[in-house]
Amino acid sequence: MKYVDEFRDPEAARRLAAAIAARMSRPWTIMEICGGQTHAILKYGLEELLPIDLTLVHGPGCPVCVTPAGIIDAAVELASRRDVMLVSFGDMLRVPGSSRDLLSAKAAGGDVRLVYSPLDAVKLAQANPQKLIVFFAVGFETTAPANAAAVLAAKRLGLRNFFLLAAHRRVPPAMEAILSAPSCRVQAFLAAGHVCTVMGYREYLPIVETFRTPVVVTGFEPIDILMGILQAVELLEQGKASVANQYARVVTEKGNLQAQRLMAEVFEICDADWRGMGRIPASGLRLKPTYAAFDAEQVFSLKTSDKQERPTDCLAGKVLQGLIKPTDCPAFGAACRPETPLGAPMVSSEGACAAYFRYRQQKLQTANPKGD
Repeated sequence: MKYVDEFRDPEAARRLAAAIAARMSRPWTIMEICGGQTHAILKYGLEELLPIDLTLVHGPGCPVCVTPAGIIDAAVELASRRDVMLVSFGDMLRVPGSSRDLLSAKAAGGDVRLVYSPLDAVKLAQANPQKLIVFFAVGFETTAPANAAAVLAAKRLGLRNFFLLAAHRRVPPAMEAILSAPSCRVQAFLAAGHVCTVMGYREYLPIVETFRTPVVVTGFEPIDILMGILQAVELLEQGKASVANQYARVVTEKGNLQAQRLMAEVFEICDADWRGMGRIPASGLRLKPTYAAFDAEQVFSLKTSDKQERPTDCLAGKVLQGLIKPTDCPAFGAACRPETPLGAPMVSSEGACAAYFRYRQQKLQTANPKGD
């Protein structure tokens, strides 16, 4: 397969769904970790093709969704300072902190700018020497190398007004936390191809060995996902706990070593809070002491922990752990909608709740275009 149409071929999808059904002898529950995979599953109606006894649950692989309220509060605090320009990706603006979000801070006069790349934030620092530029760096192993490169670029340019508010998270510790919970119902994982492109799939070998849970690395197109599910079902049916690499056209065992070196140069592993999941050991990345001059948390003496989210009816934490589906939340589609989100998964373009709302609405409109 070379072209995207082949990865979206409806007939090939139906054949794979039939192969999955033929292979299953009992019910299974599989978690796709990445929000991008969740959106593809909903967008292409893959669940409707699959056997009713196969349950897909959605994981914590949306960087915006897992960014805790304490860090949002720190970003809002910085955005409220006259000497600071807070730079962020667009998804972060409407994610609620414990009392406000960045959009509210911007409406109140805060200097909040949107960028498409961390290097754009470096350019802003060059162009605005009178301002302190803070880049709100969220994301998993996929974005951490680019953020590390931005820090190195700022150092190379001798910039003293560029800082990182680092909120990076690592995927494998979150998988271990999910599997360690007594309420866990995940029997196999679909691992996110882009994370594995950077880190390789060898990171998952200890998880498989410890928890005896299969992991299949997949991409984001419908055929990729269905092939990944088929491989996961085959491993489960055979009672094999191993890592399978469905995304071999992109992912290798060792990953992108240059990107890993960038991360290792600038960041070190730390414990980290996850929205709705609590503190997870060794699940975060923070700036190394040698790069403390770029660390907004230290330079501005910020407190990013011990902050509580606003009490709401939102059950996003259970959604992120695969304990419920978005539609099981009583607030879904009622008090919680894209225009009035209670939780980050309804805000983010990768959020599971946003995927369910968007594609369910499209289905309803297709079935009843006049809205009768």
